[in-house]
Amino acid sequence: MTEIKDDRARGVLEAREDGEVVGHIVYFTLAEPEAALVPVHTEVVSSHEGKGIAGALATELYAVAGREGLAVAPLCPYVVKWAERHPEQAPAASVELLRAALDKVRTDPSAW
Repeated sequence: MTEIKDDRARGVLEAREDGEVVGHIVYFTLAEPEAALVPVHTEVVSSHEGKGIAGALATELYAVAGREGLAVAPLCPYVVKWAERHPEQAPAASVELLRAALDKVRTDPSAW
């Protein structure tokens, strides 16, 4: 059973199995132009690939955002593609929000 935990202080959504981290999404938060989570990287441990862990992480990221009234501005290629395949779960981010997220990573490379 995969357990997913959000560590907002570190900006990491982690998937764990038997206490071991088997995958994660790294993200940062934006306050303007609207409050949002910005996923920048998704990774699954190679021995756990193909089990749907990345998809479960993306699902939970959007669920967390929904529960907290936040938008999601995906910059991570995996999350972008996942969102395109699941528009009912992944509302599209505004152009303005995506621009702000990109501006953040350009001015603060540590956000990657």
